[in-house]
Amino acid sequence: MKRFSTIVMALALVLSLSQCKKNEQNNAENQGEAVTITLDVSGASTSTTTDGSRVIVNPATGTVNFENNDQIIVASGGKYVGTLTYNGSLFTGAISNATEGYPLQFYFLGNVTPAETLTSGVTESCSVVISDQTEHLPVISAAPSNENYTASTTDYTAHLLNKCALVKFNVTTASEAAICVTGFNNKVTVNFMENTLTNGQESNGVVTLPAGNGEKWAILLPNRALEAGEQGSAYSQDGVYIGTREAVPAVTENGYLSVGVEVNVTTEVNQGEVPVGAISGKFAINEEGNQVYFSQGNLQYQASTNTWRFAENQWDYVGTQHPNPNYGSAGGTVSGSDNYYISSTYDGWIDLFGWGTSGWDNGNVYYQPYDYERLTEWNAGDFGYGYGPTDGTNYMYDLTGAYANADWGVYNAISNGGNVPNMWRTLTSNEWNWIFNYRSTPSGIRYAKAVVNGVNGVVMLPDSWNASIYELNYTNRNDAPYTTNEITVEDWATLEANGAVFLLATGDRSGRLIEWNDTGLYWSVTHKNNVQSYSVCFTGSSLDCFNQVYQSLNYRHLGCCVRLVHSVQ
Repeated sequence: MKRFSTIVMALALVLSLSQCKKNEQNNAENQGEAVTITLDVSGASTSTTTDGSRVIVNPATGTVNFENNDQIIVASGGKYVGTLTYNGSLFTGAISNATEGYPLQFYFLGNVTPAETLTSGVTESCSVVISDQTEHLPVISAAPSNENYTASTTDYTAHLLNKCALVKFNVTTASEAAICVTGFNNKVTVNFMENTLTNGQESNGVVTLPAGNGEKWAILLPNRALEAGEQGSAYSQDGVYIGTREAVPAVTENGYLSVGVEVNVTTEVNQGEVPVGAISGKFAINEEGNQVYFSQGNLQYQASTNTWRFAENQWDYVGTQHPNPNYGSAGGTVSGSDNYYISSTYDGWIDLFGWGTSGWDNGNVYYQPYDYERLTEWNAGDFGYGYGPTDGTNYMYDLTGAYANADWGVYNAISNGGNVPNMWRTLTSNEWNWIFNYRSTPSGIRYAKAVVNGVNGVVMLPDSWNASIYELNYTNRNDAPYTTNEITVEDWATLEANGAVFLLATGDRSGRLIEWNDTGLYWSVTHKNNVQSYSVCFTGSSLDCFNQVYQSLNYRHLGCCVRLVHSVQ
């Protein structure tokens, strides 16, 4: 990977890579046989190193020296054919399935491992994400060989040109963690068939800089000019501080922006103890006593602006306005916003989501929050939701660990919840189960069915709940009707001020069909099998939540509610 000295960076004007190959004969009988080629870069720069531990940009020639284990991907005939590895003085490696009579194509991709498996003679494209620049600067460069390939010779030359730019950031921060800035192209996709590099964004266009105050350098892909970022356009990787970055001029190939983009990350996300967008009550989620805060309301999404937010009030929900005026007459609506009109361009808000539809492109069929289709057969129709391939053989993943980006709160910035990604998350099935069935509280009360401001649901009481705050009937009873507790807006203000959380009964969505009834359905990040995942499910006469007797399962295509949590530090 590339590491640049900041002293040398300040002088660098171009970052083109000059290299040539030296001869090494290897007679191949056919195109499929491996041919060893060697790329000599030791004499390509007037700057040299003694131990290969540093990468230096020569300000006179713009040449980049390499370090051990750097890799160059080779393509030919529109397919990947091999990889060359640097050993301290030479790039060397075997290629196979190269096409006679045409140039070889060389790609240096910052020494970042491609997301795809590369198979010689088969792979036609690959992609890398260069978000993490805390230790290395991932230069992106490419070029064809000057000579056409023949299997009888390994004598080639090439001049690799940068497809990126060197940009300086001036960071002011109160955090000791790495600093993230958003809005940039941070993903490059190489099409070997077309010999093109296409830039795009992954995870809100985050580029992560090293921790600390002062001058930070980054490799940026070509990008349009960006306006000054709002609060949350820069943040500390640990989620404790947020801030802003100033406007960034257009970034071009082989560019050099040395003025310094100002970044200020000094505002604490937690206003006092409670995070922005959270209810003050603390809820234990396991036997160890770890606790979480719940968000102020259910998760909502607007496709036309790609904006996520929490509902303003805990009883707010989107509902439906089906063209048939008699449809869904059992419930109410919110003017101008409903789940029936779900689409990629809808300018209203939706709040019923298929499992794992965070917007993270995870290789599955349906990953966008506005996806509402399903495949044709009932026993295959839910494979496309959440994380996993779609061949029907390997879907046994929760939305955690390597697949956590499929969790709505991990992947997305919530506009009224701190406005940074990785601040919120969805509970696991075991955590939901602990909250409802196993927590110890001074009052002994964990939850109660209720009607709040005319909306059916379940009131969850925090670990510290004192029964004298508000009298509730039929507590901890999953068979209780909603009407056992009818709570006005005025009374709810008292409960919420003392940490109470309200889960609404809003039904679910199948495609565009809204099943609007007295059922509440809330996703967990835990899968059951290839087509089903766990959820909280409650009605006016039941509450099922992941214990060994009652297991609430839903097909992944169903649109259910999402209520995010923030870990208590």
